[in-house]
Amino acid sequence: MVFYPLQALRRRLRSMRNLNPARIVVISFGVIILTGTLLLMLPWASRDGQSADLITCLFTATSASCVTGLILVDTWAHWTLFGQAVILAMIQLGGLGFMTVITSVSFALRRRIGLSERLIMVSTLNLNDMDGVVRMVRHTLMGTLIIEGLGAAVLTLCFLPEFGLAGGLWRGIFHAVSAFCNAGFDLLGSKGEFTSLITYNGNPVVLLTILCLIVIGGLGFFVWEDLIRHWRTPRRLSLYSKLVLLMTGALILGGAAFFLGAEWDNPNTLGEMSWWKKILNACFQSVTLRTAGFDSIGQGGLRDSSLAMSCILMLIGGSSGSTAGGLKTGTVGILLLTMRAGLAGREEVTIRRRTISQRRVMTALTLTLIVVVLFLGIAMTVSLVDEVHFLSAAFEAASALATVGVTVGITPTLSPFSHVILIIAMFLGRVGIMSFSVAFLARGRNAAKIRYPVVDIMIG
Repeated sequence: MVFYPLQALRRRLRSMRNLNPARIVVISFGVIILTGTLLLMLPWASRDGQSADLITCLFTATSASCVTGLILVDTWAHWTLFGQAVILAMIQLGGLGFMTVITSVSFALRRRIGLSERLIMVSTLNLNDMDGVVRMVRHTLMGTLIIEGLGAAVLTLCFLPEFGLAGGLWRGIFHAVSAFCNAGFDLLGSKGEFTSLITYNGNPVVLLTILCLIVIGGLGFFVWEDLIRHWRTPRRLSLYSKLVLLMTGALILGGAAFFLGAEWDNPNTLGEMSWWKKILNACFQSVTLRTAGFDSIGQGGLRDSSLAMSCILMLIGGSSGSTAGGLKTGTVGILLLTMRAGLAGREEVTIRRRTISQRRVMTALTLTLIVVVLFLGIAMTVSLVDEVHFLSAAFEAASALATVGVTVGITPTLSPFSHVILIIAMFLGRVGIMSFSVAFLARGRNAAKIRYPVVDIMIG
């Protein structure tokens, strides 16, 4: 009788080995969120010594684990050093993926990486196959440590004169990790709650350092690996890497040009700045909207056209296998190529004399439709429940679903129902709509046993 619980536990562990790798990723994020919620509910996590309410802790834990950045309370003003450390740990685990971090233990012990662990790493990094996945994870961990360390060193030097050695070092580390993981959490509440980087919008070193960390973290681990292998011969980069780099550059420059033109004379955003500050903050706005979450100009002052463009950039997001969310640049690239093929009257979607499989095209279209439907549904629900302007609600919905973290300032004022909706949106956005469906809904791809007659349906 005494051994029954142990036997049940062993059976449970054996059954866990047979879980779909994508399902393990979903469960691991759930465990991180639950653990973080419980830790943040401890009295010594809050500055007032009182346990924070469940919604606030769950919302913060989900936002940190899903590297989003939306908050109900200011991170510096509300949470103690212990609470901030918990948030930072969740950001790092959520950015790299829980199983990727756990794999580092196997590397340290020089233990062989088994097939099941490789499958989990493939699912965590959103890769297509297991070719070189162990090498990629090792380079990812090493690269993360180096890049975050360099970013922390630069930011520490910037914060040192104002916050002292301990305060400057802690803020340097926190913001470097938060920026690289595209989380958007900050510890600058001592200069004003919910101000983010607004008080540093005239500091090019701080903004450019965080901007570079955001871009590097959002490129994707596969692109890193490709660039490391072919940095001397860029022509040998894979088509995917070239597509990602092209899309990333076009989105940054195009977004910056749009915000520069739309907000140039807006006194609530760029209007009162000098010309070089306008260019700097327009570039930062274009980068941070693609899942980073830092704010240097105040999103609540944007014009309606800029809010609409912001939603588009947020939904596009970063690249596959990165710390970013959104549809991903590769997905949007396939959509644009599909549109080009349709306009040219071609049935095949091609790029550089290569054909993109119909399965990839269908996946891109399916994912886009799911995200658009969810985005509109969340935006309309929040707008109706809390009676806020639809564009403001759409901005919050895109920010949560694409795990961005910027806000027009209405997040803390929303109802608990809307907060729960945003929690679900952040979880879906980080784990991935397709990974979630594969984990819990898919039952395998079986060839159709029956073929039906073809029918023509009028379109347009």
